[in-house]
Amino acid sequence: MKAISVLGSTGSIGTQTLQIVEEFPDRFRVVALTAGRNLELLIEQIQRHSPEVVALADAELIPQLRQRLQLLESQQRPQPLPELLGGTDGICAAAAWSSADLVVTGIVGCAGLLPTLAAIRAGKDLALANKETLIAAGPVVLPELAKSGSRLLPADSEHSAIFQCLQGTPWADNARLSTGVATPGLRRILLTASGGAFRDWEAGDLIKATVADATSHPNWSMGRKITVDSASLMNKGLEVIEAHYLFGIDYDDIEIVIHPQSIIHSMVELADSSVLAQLGWPDMKLPILYCMSWPERLETPWRRLDLAAVAQLSFRQPDPAKYPCMQLAYAAGRAGGTMPAVMNAANEQAVALFLEERLHFLDIPKLIERICDRHRVDLMAHPCLEDVLAVDAWARQAVREAAAALYSATPLAAIGV
Repeated sequence: MKAISVLGSTGSIGTQTLQIVEEFPDRFRVVALTAGRNLELLIEQIQRHSPEVVALADAELIPQLRQRLQLLESQQRPQPLPELLGGTDGICAAAAWSSADLVVTGIVGCAGLLPTLAAIRAGKDLALANKETLIAAGPVVLPELAKSGSRLLPADSEHSAIFQCLQGTPWADNARLSTGVATPGLRRILLTASGGAFRDWEAGDLIKATVADATSHPNWSMGRKITVDSASLMNKGLEVIEAHYLFGIDYDDIEIVIHPQSIIHSMVELADSSVLAQLGWPDMKLPILYCMSWPERLETPWRRLDLAAVAQLSFRQPDPAKYPCMQLAYAAGRAGGTMPAVMNAANEQAVALFLEERLHFLDIPKLIERICDRHRVDLMAHPCLEDVLAVDAWARQAVREAAAALYSATPLAAIGV
């Protein structure tokens, strides 16, 4: 039985991971949970899974959590209370928990970087759903993986598809994963994208885009931040950088293609021109389960793919005018060093302001580009962890200041947004 630590247990990835645990109780058990502020759901998860340790990002909520668990214990069948930890140190301790075999990293954004590094340094294998870990800190993470021997298994659908397609190829020496070494026999990666909420909009109509529009994904059920990234295609740009680090392939050999049906989750072209694809209904539980069970495959009762019902698989090139974030991500990846960390942090902050209705959707790429341009003179080619964290904090503050200046004269309400 594999012992699982779930980072971000109350988010989309975390809740689906725990559903899998419940579907396969003879294969998986939960030993650690971490969460932010959703105590109601967290308490329910604790009751269902009896973890050994629970960590809250907000340490001030620990007394309230302890009190509520003690009350439940007195009212129901007594069960041992988990060890309760708080703050970043607590999250990192749960990530490195000694009895865990696999750590599922579902914490959104750069907040997942330190816990992921803690798990790697503890020698844990990871199911990586937090793409920002490699994007912001690839030059830091790869040496740590090489040092610890941890395996980093991709849990997002696109990189899981690539990972699955490469099984059985010369690359299947899995020690190569996330070393930055070129993948033997791999010529090209084709990352498929749904096109997000605005795939059927004209570029000129995006001036009318609202938060409700951007967070209504046509195919996938995801958190709000990543759904906005899908609408801007920044999520695919981030995946390009992640694929570069995971599979050691040049940016010129990673292509994005719009695939509205989201049935093909990505493709690889091999040296002999063969193209391999991984297909399935758009369901994040599939790639999460593959990480959890790898190198095995578990039989599931889940809905089976019916190609006759799908009827059509279509593809088109993404429109650069509609999706400027895509090119910003390519440029940041090619610049390397600390530039991806700055680009990622600027995007996270800009999306947060957009979700708070303090920024227009079209201003997200404008602010990212402005901040990246400012960073060029200070770019560090070989950053350490402290460098990455410093430029991350700088970029977030720079976006807040730029947004405040942008809207000081013309608030959003004044322009009808």
